[in-house]
Amino acid sequence: MASAATKSPSATRGTGQSARPATDPSGPTGRLATWIAQTTLDDVPTAVRDRAKHLILDGIACALVGAQLPVSRIGVEGVTALDSAGDTPLIGWDGRATSATSAAMVNSSFIQGFELDDYHPLAPLHSNSIILPAMLAAAPRLGRVSGERFLLGAILGYETGPRVGQALGGLDMLSRGWHSGVVFGPIASAAAAGTLYGLDAAGFEDAFGMAATQSCGLMSAMYESMVKRMQHGFASRNGLTAAALAASGYVGIKRVFERPYGGWLAVFGEGHRTYPEEIYAGLGHLWETERIAVKAYAAMGLLHAAIDAALELRSKVDVRLIQRIDIDMAEAAYAHGGWKPERPLEVIGAQMNVAYAVAVALLDGEVLVDQFSQDRINSDDVWKLIDRTITHHERAYDSLPADDKLTTQVRVTFNDGTTRAAKVVHPRGTGDRNLTNTEIRDKYIKLTHRGISGERQAAIEQAVLNIDTLDDVAQLTALLTPAVHSPLD
Repeated sequence: MASAATKSPSATRGTGQSARPATDPSGPTGRLATWIAQTTLDDVPTAVRDRAKHLILDGIACALVGAQLPVSRIGVEGVTALDSAGDTPLIGWDGRATSATSAAMVNSSFIQGFELDDYHPLAPLHSNSIILPAMLAAAPRLGRVSGERFLLGAILGYETGPRVGQALGGLDMLSRGWHSGVVFGPIASAAAAGTLYGLDAAGFEDAFGMAATQSCGLMSAMYESMVKRMQHGFASRNGLTAAALAASGYVGIKRVFERPYGGWLAVFGEGHRTYPEEIYAGLGHLWETERIAVKAYAAMGLLHAAIDAALELRSKVDVRLIQRIDIDMAEAAYAHGGWKPERPLEVIGAQMNVAYAVAVALLDGEVLVDQFSQDRINSDDVWKLIDRTITHHERAYDSLPADDKLTTQVRVTFNDGTTRAAKVVHPRGTGDRNLTNTEIRDKYIKLTHRGISGERQAAIEQAVLNIDTLDDVAQLTALLTPAVHSPLD
């Protein structure tokens, strides 16, 4: 393989073709494809590279936590019963393997397994669950893949997903019922995997066309189903397939973003305004990698402002005296998390519901793994507060600047009629309140200490934070595949 700093221009392996341009280098598809094909690791600022390494560490932490959850075990058994003839290993399953595409799908479900993984506050998607599984599945098919190339692929995936997502209006997709990350995600996966395959601009254009036609995802998956955990895996798998096809010379949809009939923006925009310029705005100058939010809580990202507000109030109120809780949210957060829960509530539903998240934040002072055991979810003290909670769509928040649209207010009314309120504009994990690299390392240690030995924990951290020095990313894979213990056992 060529090193990341001298990215291979070949898009059709073995054909002898030189680098080919995109169909229309001035259009949104062509601009993005050309930039990705030409970008090397040397073009990426040191701070962005360092942040990307820590994002990878966070994604791996989530995968190790999720690999042996009950829902993950069911998923592994179901997929491998159908697709057992493969040699791509699963994270945390001690040699259990399946095909490359199924491994991408299942390993993604591990990262999504406990709702602890990253998200983008403006274009909601969970980047690690899309990008890392696709690259881990592609790498063994390509011989030696250097850590430099793997890091570059991750960064280009991190840059692609939020850009195409913002072109569709970002949060608007959730309001319309789409699982937004599964719509945006195949294109990010194709960018990351395509980097390992060494696609040129025309190859990336083909890969984007084949990835975009596989966009999907219904947000009704969030209530009681297990499939919410795997839907980003569909995106990871689909983008990987698109990149592999493009590398073989299979031609995809050209100019897929901007085509007026059947194009990605036209179809998924559904008659609403789209923003094609967001696909290429600031390429190489504004780094979306730095805007990806790292979660401090095990709940859907649009609930984190409410959790922060509840935690702020907790030290100032006597929970026993609360008569009513009112929560004001913008449209996307309200549509996604403001629904009224009913008993019995599944873990996935609890992690998607603002009334539950606020209740446990007020009662327990944290919203992590212990707050989503079945015993805690079914506790009477939690439901006493849930039953006193009313959520509201605060339309004024919809008109706020894009960076402020997570604004949420929690207001508690006491038995004597007095009230206290807290409003959070930028929840912990976003913007200038994003977790620092040191805090991400602390999160990794806290999440993984039950599941793996201290020696293995240190070796993984060392490998990831120095990934650009690895001769072969297989050295990291070898640390990820041995068995892990479930945090719930």
